Amino acid sequence: MPSDVIGAFTEFDIVKTAEMARGLQPEARYLFVVGGSSEFDRWWLAKARADLAAFSKDYETTYLEDLTIDEFVKRAAEFPRDSIVIALTIFKDSAGRNFIPREAIRQISRTASAPIYGPYPTYVDYGVVGGNVVTFESLGMTVADLALDALAGKPISNLESPQTYIADARQLQRWGLPEKNLPPGTVQMFREPTFWEQYWFAVVAALAVITTQGIVITGLLIERRRRRKAEIESRRRLLEVVHLNQSATAGALSASIAHELNQPLGAIRSNAEAAAIILRSERPDLKLIEQILIDIQDDDQRAGDIISRMRGLLKKRSEIDWQEFDLNEVTTSAILILHGEAERKGVVVSSNRPPRALPVRADKIHVQQVILNLATNAMDAMLEMVATERRLVLETTLTRESQVELSISDTGRGIPDEQLASVFEPFYTTKPTGTGLGLSIARAIIETYGGKIWADNRPEGGAVFRVVLPLARSG
Repeated sequence: MPSDVIGAFTEFDIVKTAEMARGLQPEARYLFVVGGSSEFDRWWLAKARADLAAFSKDYETTYLEDLTIDEFVKRAAEFPRDSIVIALTIFKDSAGRNFIPREAIRQISRTASAPIYGPYPTYVDYGVVGGNVVTFESLGMTVADLALDALAGKPISNLESPQTYIADARQLQRWGLPEKNLPPGTVQMFREPTFWEQYWFAVVAALAVITTQGIVITGLLIERRRRRKAEIESRRRLLEVVHLNQSATAGALSASIAHELNQPLGAIRSNAEAAAIILRSERPDLKLIEQILIDIQDDDQRAGDIISRMRGLLKKRSEIDWQEFDLNEVTTSAILILHGEAERKGVVVSSNRPPRALPVRADKIHVQQVILNLATNAMDAMLEMVATERRLVLETTLTRESQVELSISDTGRGIPDEQLASVFEPFYTTKPTGTGLGLSIARAIIETYGGKIWADNRPEGGAVFRVVLPLARSG
């Protein structure tokens, strides 16, 4: 070049292309170098022989030259699969036909039975896997940098354009060549973006949402477990409190129950003594003795029932005994327990119940305890009244909302209106010796089974406590 010409120069390093091929095909045993018959083609072949002298010692090497294009195509179809093929230029074949090199390479690659590599970027998309090349872009950038420096008055000199490894991703896939074996920094052309590359933002967003949901769900599960544990502990404490309340109720009723139990026991003793006297007579009246024995059995059954009711009242359990039962039957059982105490206090107890059953689902003993708490409070509230006016009425009914309602009303002085909202608070009491826990325990029991409890004053005087529980089944 003239001395005043400065430019961007490049030198094709065919060894780097060969090394790229070796990295992709480490098991290859054959090396084929393809070149044409023009003067430039022959120069390229001679330079390749010199540059690849050391590299080719590891392979069975063949230089394909002085062939027609048809012969090139035929030989390409016979390449062993474990071959490395390097295509230089074919500007002219041995028959004198002229070619654009990339078009000649296209014909050869169509029938080739092994991967082909080349040192020109124009060969990509014409059947070659790739190679070490100088791209037109890098040449243009180098010349542009020189021009900018010259316009700026900076000293300039010849520059060498950088070389780049390029590969055709389609050919890598065609020949099963691993992408990970490409030289670092290789530019892959015609490469379809992976799912991650194409949708990474959506994937990250989705993972973030899923992670957030997972954290929230985990938190909810932990909270649910804590809540479940708290519910179990609350239920255990409720059972303990209810049992204590049952024991207190049994203690309060003990005198009346003992009196009531003495009646059948006394009758049994009297009947037994009468039977003994009759049997000592000369002619015992067997029919009378039979009747006495029947009376003894009846009194024994009555005493057994009293003891059974007390046993159920005092029984301590570790779990709620969920069961379906008729509220009318539990109300009747509670009245029987209260019978002796009502007689002792001069209270007339009556009940009003519908002819049909009123099934609810709860713990029968707990509901019975609520009735006993309310009824004993009602009897205590009537102690200041005249004996003839002490009446306790227990009434059950079915509401329009398919709920079962139990009302316990008395004829006492009632509850001051300003205290109606406070009677169910813990430790609230109007009794000199009361603990203030009976009504709060009753509310806790009823709410445990999905019910409600409240107090009102009767227009004709006295108070009424109402308990509502869900109906266990309709129809």
